[in-house]
Amino acid sequence: MYDLIVRRAKIEGKTGLWDVGCRKEKIEKISRKIKEKAKLEIDAKGKLTTPTFVEPHIHLDKILISEVVRENKSGTLTEAIEIIWEKKKKYTTDDIVKRAEKVIKMGIKNGVTVFRTHADVDTICGLKAIEGLIALKEKYKKYVDIQIVAFPQEGIIKDPGTDKLMEDALRLGCDVVGGMPWNEYTLDDSKAHIDFCFSLAKKFDADIDMHTDETDTPKAVTLEYLAAKTIKEKYFGRVTADHTCAFSSYDPYYAAKIVDMVKRARMNMITNPATNLMLEGRLDLEPIRRGITRVKELLKAGVNVCYGQDCIKDTFYPHFGQEDPLEIGWLLAHVAQFTLKEELEELKRMPTYNAAKTLRLKEYGLKEGCEASFNIIDTDNMINAFRFRPPRLYVIKRGKILAKTEEKTHLLI
Repeated sequence: MYDLIVRRAKIEGKTGLWDVGCRKEKIEKISRKIKEKAKLEIDAKGKLTTPTFVEPHIHLDKILISEVVRENKSGTLTEAIEIIWEKKKKYTTDDIVKRAEKVIKMGIKNGVTVFRTHADVDTICGLKAIEGLIALKEKYKKYVDIQIVAFPQEGIIKDPGTDKLMEDALRLGCDVVGGMPWNEYTLDDSKAHIDFCFSLAKKFDADIDMHTDETDTPKAVTLEYLAAKTIKEKYFGRVTADHTCAFSSYDPYYAAKIVDMVKRARMNMITNPATNLMLEGRLDLEPIRRGITRVKELLKAGVNVCYGQDCIKDTFYPHFGQEDPLEIGWLLAHVAQFTLKEELEELKRMPTYNAAKTLRLKEYGLKEGCEASFNIIDTDNMINAFRFRPPRLYVIKRGKILAKTEEKTHLLI
């Protein structure tokens, strides 16, 4: 007997309806009709069934702090960071867990069961953000998977002592080495920042995930060195660059060179359209730049690209956000001007397989032998899922139901 069977599921890329049989937290069989019975059976009624969503880029230590800090009156990245300084000095584990778990629960309702979160490591807050998110990870380990990135937002060379704190963070249990090389005084310091991160990552056999050139100016060129370092160190598939907003401001010849280097390095790229649309281009006169990276060129070159929520009601993105990958995907489709069939096909994969590849998840997907973690969404195809952001009727993690939504609207006209 199966532990769980989902019957009559619509699976993207397959014709007709399918039964999904699960045993011991794994998908054992996907078939037109499973004759055996299960302890629990769910009739999907032809609704879209997908792997659960992966959130590859969020800052759970900063979540919801716009509710308790002063207003970002300029709306700029610089002032947002300055306000964060004031809050970070007062971080406590309890405060971080209470704010972050609200978003974890929000994400679960929206079908997210894997999170990669950045956590500040610097001489302002020390390891308080790390300790808070490690406590969160332990509290929710039965329900979701959380990767923690040690994130030196204040720089490493620029903030003496952060190098030691970064190593301490990895020893405490951080999973990934973060970076923000543009936030150094000179390009030489930015390169030293990247060099240190690679040294630390290799010491702990950890992946690297860096905020890279999150600025408007085309003079921000740390992505070039990051790609070159990845190639030289043969750290293929283990390095991710986030934001890369300056990339969109490069001249087309230099941009083409960088696309090729990123492809050769087999890097992952994460764009965060909500926050970047809000922050970038603040000094531009019309036409105002869109603030996101060169998504289309990267995809065309075969680079793995996904997207993240990044922020929810913090000083960078103070009013919006609900940890719904369908909302962010809808937004990206517009800002990146996805209209062609192949672009929409890639969009479908971004919150699932592309993001899972970025996090190097094992046994992920709606396939036999994979972890039994999937969403049943109240629609029949993924594009309509982006269009309407319908309820996630069931969110299932390792064969257990985490969330169930029942909703009915009567139109009385």
